[in-house]
Amino acid sequence: MVLEPDPDPYGAWWRIRGQEEDGRRWYTEFGAHTPVEILAHLTDALLEPGPKLTPPIWSPLTAAGWSYERDVRGNETARHPDGILSLERWSVEPGETFHWRAQAALPNGGGGFERIWHAYLDDQMPPHLIAAFTTALASDEPVQRGMYDVLHSHLVTQEQRGPQGEQLAAAHEVRLKAIRAAARKARRRTALTTGRPAALPAPAAPAPAGSADEPGGTPARLIPLFHPSSVSALVPNRPHHRPR
Repeated sequence: MVLEPDPDPYGAWWRIRGQEEDGRRWYTEFGAHTPVEILAHLTDALLEPGPKLTPPIWSPLTAAGWSYERDVRGNETARHPDGILSLERWSVEPGETFHWRAQAALPNGGGGFERIWHAYLDDQMPPHLIAAFTTALASDEPVQRGMYDVLHSHLVTQEQRGPQGEQLAAAHEVRLKAIRAAARKARRRTALTTGRPAALPAPAAPAPAGSADEPGGTPARLIPLFHPSSVSALVPNRPHHRPR
């Protein structure tokens, strides 16, 4: 996590590196304004054992109305009906390693586009993690943001609903406790598998003053924090559009 990120939406704010039991290494990064709900869905999947059967990756998107194309070189592309959000699996040259790229971008009127957020995923990532990402990407559930604290507000409708004030803080605490319990379980599972004691988590930096957050590791940082008196739900103006 970049603690003092540049506001440039082309920079990476979040980076995750992993190594599998067979030695494969993988990497993924997320740029500015990537919806925290998508990040949280992927990091939650990190704490769970990989499923025996490979989960579907593209079907959550096509079921949500996205288009899908595959060219003769094996490059794959899915696009949201509104044309703002897309996901690609591509390689520069035939036979080279594939990469995944998700992007939300708006046309700027001059033939180019203005990027809202982006993500890159390594094709070496476990398939269930990529599937967790695409499942979150396809979700059209409303998300909570501070009232009027929304980029490109013409794309969404804000409605004041959902938990407010103390209810929101309490829900946040429940989320943190569940994540910590899942992390402890994952460490115990790793220790049993490898025969080595599981490493203790690095201490987290103190939460900002006035925040509902507590020290507790990176997953807790993926939870959105709101002003307790002005929380609203973002309802897409178009089907299946993920705000921010």
